[in-house]
Formats: sequence, C-alpha cells, structure tokens
Amino acid sequence: MADIRPETMERITTRALADRFIEEQLAEIKAQVGDKKVLLALSGGVDSSVVAALLIKAIGDNLVCVHVNHGLLRKGEPEMVIKVFREELGANLIYVDAVDRFLDKLAGVDDPETKRKIIGKEFIDVFAEEAAKLDGIAFLGQGTIYPDILESDGVKAHHNVGGLPEDLQFELVEPVKLLYKDEVRVVGSALGLPDSMVYRQPFPGPGLGVRCTGAITRDRLEALREADAIVREEIGKMENVPWQYFAVIPDMQSTGIKDGKRYMGWPVIIRAINTVDAVTAESVEIPWEMLKRMRDRIIATVPGVNRVMWDISDKPVSTIEFE
Repeated sequence: MADIRPETMERITTRALADRFIEEQLAEIKAQVGDKKVLLALSGGVDSSVVAALLIKAIGDNLVCVHVNHGLLRKGEPEMVIKVFREELGANLIYVDAVDRFLDKLAGVDDPETKRKIIGKEFIDVFAEEAAKLDGIAFLGQGTIYPDILESDGVKAHHNVGGLPEDLQFELVEPVKLLYKDEVRVVGSALGLPDSMVYRQPFPGPGLGVRCTGAITRDRLEALREADAIVREEIGKMENVPWQYFAVIPDMQSTGIKDGKRYMGWPVIIRAINTVDAVTAESVEIPWEMLKRMRDRIIATVPGVNRVMWDISDKPVSTIEFE
C-alpha cells in the first residue's frame, strides 16, 4: 500500500503531543461514526486497547467490545481486560469464553501452520457469531498501525486474525493507523491505560499456541502459562528489560527424579531477546542468580516440569518464536 503518513506529521513523543492527537481523533471519530455503533475485537494488546480507550471517550456505549478468550492467552490477561475496560472504563464489553471450543479443535494437531489456521478460523467464526447477535452495528474498529500499512496489502493478521467473513461488510474505524508502536504507547499512557497493558510485550496472534509446540495438551498448556508468568515476572525486574522474553514448553519429555523415583517431565525453555525490527534479534544475557531463581520457582511450583533451559540463539538462524 502507499505511504500515507504525511511528511509533516510530528512524531508523538510527549504527553502534550499525545493529548493533541487524542483531541483530534475524538473529533474525527465523532464525525465519522455519528450516533451509530462500532464493533471492536479487543484482545488486550496495545493497539486494540488504545483504540478501545479512544472509542469509549468518543462514543461511549455505542462501542461494543468483544473479548474472545481462546485459552491461549497469558496468565491473568482475560481478567485484566475485564477489570480495565468493563470495571474501570465502563466499556460495553462482551466476554466470550471459547476455551473448550478452541482447544477441542486443536487436540492432536501438531503441524504449526495447521494450528495457526485453526486458531484464526475459530476466532473469525466466534467473532462473526457474536456480531450476528447485535443490531445496529455500522462500523468495525481496528487496531491497525502504520507499520501494518507499510508491510502488507491490508490489515495484518494479528489485528484481523486472518480477515473478516465476507458478510461482515462494516466501514472501518482506524484511529491509530498513522502511528508507530512507540507512539501508540505514548497515546495509551495519556489515555490512562495501565503500564502493564501499554507496555505489553509483542505477543503472537496464536498466543501460547506457538509456544506450546507440537500437539497442544491442556496440562502442558497450563504448565506453560504458569512458567511463563514466572519468567515474565523475574526478567521484568532487570535494569534493562529485554524487548521480548517468554517461556516455551516443547512437546517432549525427559527423565527426572522425584521422591527417589524416576519419572518423565517437560522442560521449560527461557527465551529473552533484543531487536530493533524483529528481522534480526540477539539473545540477552540473563544474570545467573536470576536464572537460578526462575529455575527454582518453576521446578517447585509448576506441575510436570523437571528441567529449565536457557535459549541463547540469535536470529538468524533461529527465529524469535519456536513455531
């Protein structure tokens, strides 16, 4: 697509510039939407959260947010979306518990691309079903940001999860489409969103589905969710926090010893990287005491895990994610 950001557009780096941007967008949203309703898929990610906060300010209850819990989110994320948007911002929020639906479809599927397609298709189907229950929806809110426009021929899959069904022909509302990610974060802070949401790490569209490698099982997925929470809590304490850090549990087991007996358990792999553009990435050095603390916490509290490993691979040749 064409480069549509005006050369004269000032980079949003301060609160004052963010406040001015917010005022301009509120006026534009009101002019575009009027008294009609907007539907937004709210993942809890930075982009969709900032769009939601803008739309709530502009049109209030005429925004309908749909948060789909597919069971592949990180620990505490669905609860955070409900707390911030429904309880604190008063959003008209529909929460859909689709965990069983997604995990049943993924059972026994070990091919990474097939897993992605199942997750994407199910998300579209769930979202379309919820949209069909609503009356008066005329617009679709999207968390499209400027790199999405530069890098693709349309909205990237992490916003639209593969594209809308053809029968959902809504006009788009994309208030942050001219902003870079760092600018979106400044706007989010100015809107009063919590740092834990504004500075949320990049997270793949299929969520933990690509970090629970191979065929996903519910017990291994839950172990991953718990181990990942420990890794994010500990590495988040570093003085220079890496660009991205997370845990992976591969579809393999190794021998361990527990209560004097041999047993089979999973390994947890810790990954932390720095990057500028995600095209290349370097492994981040983690202090040994922090590694031992993560190891001890994971082994002691996460059922089924008997090893903790540290991935020191760079990209290339390794990719950032495992699948």
